[in-house]
Order: sequence, then structure tokens, then C-alpha cells
Amino acid sequence: MDAQVQNFVQILAVALIPGLFAITVHEVAHGWMARQLGDRTAEMMGRLTLNPARHIDPLGTILVPVAMVWFTGFIFGWAKPVPVSPRNLRDPRTGMMLVAVAGPAANILMALGWAIVLGAAQAMGGGLGSAASFIVNMSIFGIFINLLLAVFNLIPLPPLDGGRILRELVPPALGRRLDSVEPYGLIIIVLLLWLGALAPVLAIVRYLASFLM
Repeated sequence: MDAQVQNFVQILAVALIPGLFAITVHEVAHGWMARQLGDRTAEMMGRLTLNPARHIDPLGTILVPVAMVWFTGFIFGWAKPVPVSPRNLRDPRTGMMLVAVAGPAANILMALGWAIVLGAAQAMGGGLGSAASFIVNMSIFGIFINLLLAVFNLIPLPPLDGGRILRELVPPALGRRLDSVEPYGLIIIVLLLWLGALAPVLAIVRYLASFLM
């Protein structure tokens, strides 16, 4: 098997479970927080589920991650945003900020969970046999991808969570300008990532991950 193809398959095998859970739980956290604050839109549309199929975005969950692994060896992606109706929230301004924060917070908790799995796999390595290295690699990826999603989503650019938080903090006129950027936000992020302009963000992620490995 060609070395590039073999590396591609190995990365996808390790990334599949933690990657799907990272984006799925992130979106469910948004919907769960919205429900706690009075908006049941996500619940009524069947998005408060851990079934990844309900959250897959053909571009962000499949095409972009596969292309990035193949061409760069790095993986990044996103899921379909969970629908939230601000007018249903008891306090729309504060509520939208809490809904936005819920996603990255869930990723941080998952990173901690993968750190526990990593520690257990390393401690039981001999007893797990050949599965130990796979679980270790999967746990390391789980830590990294969850911290990556948490940090990236806090970049203040719509439609990322940081952009939604910023939207509620600035005056309405500036907020409307931010809204006009939203349709292009993910394209801008992917281009910046491809060009290496977000290297400082990746450095922060690696630094944080070093404490959990």
C-alpha cells in the first residue's frame, strides 16, 4: 500500500470516533443550553441527540476533513449548526452568549475525559495487548481535536461561537455588520488555516494539550 494512502487510512481510523463525538456533543451542548434557557427549537427538530447522522454536514464533516487529511495530514471540520431562536430565550442577549459558550465548554470537558482514557490505557497497556496503542493514539487525538474545536470556536468571527459572543457584546449597528460576515466566516477560517495564518492558535492548542498527555 502506498505510504500516503496508508497514513491517510490510519489517521481516519484513529480520528473517526473522537472526531464525530467532538462535533456532535459540541452541537448538542448548544441545543441543550438553549433548552435550559427557554428555546426548544433544537429539541423539536430532533437535534438533541448523540446520533452523529443528525449533525453531519456533507462539506464540513466529510469533504473538508478528508481533503485536509489527504493534503496536509491535519484534520479539521464542523457539523450542521444547531438551530436556536433568540426570541424564545428568556434573556436573548445573555442567553445567546451562554448558548455559544456551551459548545467550547463541552469540548473542554471531553478533552478531560479523553485524558482519563489515555491515562487508563497507558496504565493497562500490557493487559490491553495490541489494542493499547490504538486506544492511546485515539485518546491523544480526542484531546487534541476537542481543544482545537474549543479554541478555534472562540475566535471572534461569525459564525464561530466567539463571533456570536462578540455579536452580543458590541452595539447593534456593529453587530449587524458582523452578521454580514457570517456567510463567509467558515470559508475565511479554512483559507487562513490552509495558508498557515492560524499557526499561533495551533500553538496554543498544542500547549494546552501538553498538560493532558
